Amino acid sequence: MYKTLIRPILFQFDPEKVHYFTFSLIKFISRLPFVSSLIRFRYFVKGIGLHREVFGLTFKNPVGLAAGFDKNAVLYNELANFGFGFIEIGTVTPRGQVGNPKKRLFRLKEDKGIINRMGFNNEGLEAAITQLKKNQGKLIIGGNIGKNTDTAPEDYTKDYLQCFEALHPYVDYFVLNVSCPNVSSHAKLNDKDYLVELIEAVQDKNKTFDIEKPIVLKIAPDLNTNQLDEIVELVQETKLDGVIASNTSVSREGLKASQTRLEEIGNGGLSGLPIKDKSTAVIKYLSDKSNRSFPIIGVGGIHTANDAIEKLEAGASLVQIYTGFIYEGPKLISDINKAVIAKGL
Repeated sequence: MYKTLIRPILFQFDPEKVHYFTFSLIKFISRLPFVSSLIRFRYFVKGIGLHREVFGLTFKNPVGLAAGFDKNAVLYNELANFGFGFIEIGTVTPRGQVGNPKKRLFRLKEDKGIINRMGFNNEGLEAAITQLKKNQGKLIIGGNIGKNTDTAPEDYTKDYLQCFEALHPYVDYFVLNVSCPNVSSHAKLNDKDYLVELIEAVQDKNKTFDIEKPIVLKIAPDLNTNQLDEIVELVQETKLDGVIASNTSVSREGLKASQTRLEEIGNGGLSGLPIKDKSTAVIKYLSDKSNRSFPIIGVGGIHTANDAIEKLEAGASLVQIYTGFIYEGPKLISDINKAVIAKGL
């Protein structure tokens, strides 16, 4: 029904406007009697074989929603009814910011992809915390944190620490987002020496709490093998809890979309089916190189259950969807979980 009826209608309109319209619609229907129960009945897959112990946390199933979808933590309780095992909110920055100028979100229908240059648009820490206080405890929540666009380089770490400290009571794990191609000073955020400084500062702050929260790093899919070797060394050196592989790509290689169309869109991060194989290759390389010494959350181009299985078999402990959720609908979540049970993974 979603792909044959709902998606064709939604795809007639501006992607960003559709995003907010869909949020409002899900909020509205979830308030209707019995609707949430019906959604859970339709999409929620149960099974002891789905449970995952990762980062010291127990996930009901290995399928999560990637950051960027519920930036301000306004819909995670309703989205949980579709069968996710975890949802990552954010990216959250200390102060709210409007992000990059519109238009900044584009569909590549023939490629089953999306290009975005949102620029960490979000309502800021206080707004996110207000929403997280409404957590009904249905699933694990990750907090994806970043810096404000106008923050001076010498204050980057302060931004991350401010987000980390304020969100600590409300999320189950943290993601340091240093790999988004749509924010300024991308180069510094990928400098190994700075990353060591940032990670150690956040870890020191973590130790000031009674319960320490897992901290993972989100990396780009465009890293070469030397850079991936550095990531492995970084994780082992800092004893980071894990890695998310991967963020969006700046590559436009192999797309069906015309060069004219791509030039009209301009810069931005590419997600969806076009980066599936690249993301899986990064997961496998990290897993093999590290001898599976740390958990990996696999994300990028998951549009079918088999796509998710490929990432799990490549070495991912968990997977996340985003663009695939938009193109394929909520049935994708149950399809993946059923396939995990069938495969005995």
